[in-house]
Amino acid sequence: MQKKILGIGLALVLASSFQVHAQNTKQDGAYKRWFVGSTLYLLGNFDKVNNPEYVQLNVGYRITPKDVVSFRFKRSIYSWPIGIPFGSSSFDAPGQNYPGHARILAPTLGYQRFWWKGAYTSVQALNAFEKYLDEDNKKIGNGYTLYLDFYLGYQFKFFNDRFFFEPAIGISYWPLRTNVPASFKSVEVKWPNYFIQPGFDFGFRF
Repeated sequence: MQKKILGIGLALVLASSFQVHAQNTKQDGAYKRWFVGSTLYLLGNFDKVNNPEYVQLNVGYRITPKDVVSFRFKRSIYSWPIGIPFGSSSFDAPGQNYPGHARILAPTLGYQRFWWKGAYTSVQALNAFEKYLDEDNKKIGNGYTLYLDFYLGYQFKFFNDRFFFEPAIGISYWPLRTNVPASFKSVEVKWPNYFIQPGFDFGFRF
């Protein structure tokens, strides 16, 4: 499913190059300040084997034509070490998954800076409140992880700047992770506390 999402995202990037123009702040005398959006990672919910039950809602406000602050709410479940590289053959491989799964509720604060036309960098501070369940779906603990996500991307605009799509490449790093059950920790100890991932956010401005 990771490869399917990546393929769809790349296809949209190629298609957009023929249909849209990038954000140009010189033309933003009356730019739209608010936006709502989400991510193409929602497509992972069509995976019947590893359905992440993924939900993401983005709400943002443009302070200036180049500076954006945002709030995101994410919810999902996962049953494998987060540090497994995107697209790795170890993802969901025998012996690599947790003995159960974790549920995440994650309010997120972000800042995005546009540097040239649609090119931007952003940072997201994701506060993940986690509930751990064993293979019998019984709760075995609660934990907290602070994720810091850094992205480099480009924003494409559609339909008179109403809609946008933001393909990006980023790195997620978690400097703080607490109360992970021993059975989960023994599986994830071989993996790093960071991973590289693409971003596929989209939204509507008003």
